[in-house]
Amino acid sequence: MTAALPHHIEAASPHVMNTYGRLPIALSHGQGCRVWDVNGKAYIDGLGGIAVNTLGHNHPKLVPALQDQIAKLIHSSNYYHVPLQETLAAKLVELSGLENVFFCSTGLEANEAALKLARKFGHDKGIERPEIVVYEKAFHGRSIATLSATGNTKVQAGFGPLVEGFIRVPLNDIGALKAATANNPNVVAVFFEAIQGEGGINSMSDDYMREARKLCDENDWLLMIDEVQCGMGRTGKWFAHQWAGIKPDVMPLAKGLGSGVPIGAVVAGPRAAHIFQPGNHGTTFGGNPLAMRAGVETLRIMEEEGLLANAVKVGDHIRQAVARELAGEAGLKEIRGRGLMIGIELAKPCGELLKRAADNGLLLSVTADTVVRLIPSLTMTMAEADEVVAILCPLIRQLLKEKAAA
Repeated sequence: MTAALPHHIEAASPHVMNTYGRLPIALSHGQGCRVWDVNGKAYIDGLGGIAVNTLGHNHPKLVPALQDQIAKLIHSSNYYHVPLQETLAAKLVELSGLENVFFCSTGLEANEAALKLARKFGHDKGIERPEIVVYEKAFHGRSIATLSATGNTKVQAGFGPLVEGFIRVPLNDIGALKAATANNPNVVAVFFEAIQGEGGINSMSDDYMREARKLCDENDWLLMIDEVQCGMGRTGKWFAHQWAGIKPDVMPLAKGLGSGVPIGAVVAGPRAAHIFQPGNHGTTFGGNPLAMRAGVETLRIMEEEGLLANAVKVGDHIRQAVARELAGEAGLKEIRGRGLMIGIELAKPCGELLKRAADNGLLLSVTADTVVRLIPSLTMTMAEADEVVAILCPLIRQLLKEKAAA
């Protein structure tokens, strides 16, 4: 018998570790870009599970495929071959132009594997203390190593000593990158997000990515591009770095690859594809048949339904509509992003918009304190985009008015 869901959600549960500042909402079910809570209130989902629900909720092609897989095999140890790994890896290699794939379960694991690849790459060249270039405002995860690579002192606080071996530089400043690495024989890799998600929807420019690729080639470093949030078609290309016409050596993926089923991957090019050998790295859950089926079906459905083109069309529509609705607002700093990865930066902190938007039937997030982030399912329609704008823009105007008066 299924336990009844509560109709009143407490601010915090005494039985669940208090690691999230949650809104008093419990979601019950969803359809497409809409979700309903346990009290029956409907919301348009502008968050997409934080860029996870690529195909929305209850997709009519995905659900039967997952049901079929669950009835066959959910988990298989990596002691054995998993045919669906071969299928998904071949597709990711085709889409990326890279060589092979390691599967894990989360973006953190994918980024951790990338850091290990870089270190072993250095050790294999005789470098005893390898160093990796990382970036201001970056976010790569919350393990000790990925936290150390992250450029956010707020989330690092209380977890020192951090891992050594990182050189931090500002975004989009090739001179700073060259200066920070000059005459340093220990550098082994450059590691960045093509578009920073948690950092505030900050894009690496196409020119910068091309220059970084060139610098890595000249110095025999690995170019590692974190596509955990900005990848999987979100920007209108399969991977956001493809707008720059380059290929990385290492590409961590997760979030949208499984449309809600936990999955991570590290896709490697020729320079990195054979660094790991048996015994160097592993995972219990990574590459399990259910996650692999979710990845295979997600990519198939994305192609069938033209979701990359839809991400460009609907994302451009939202940015243009927000710009039009908020034209002349002094507290609006910038609207940025690509495809359905959208940041609306305000001049003041705007965390209160989370609850105000939810009260009005819209789910979104605020990141870097002042940036409203929209990362909905790639299935979002133009009509749903208009609903998002119609709810969000009056709330932003009201908040800016309050902040100006304060």
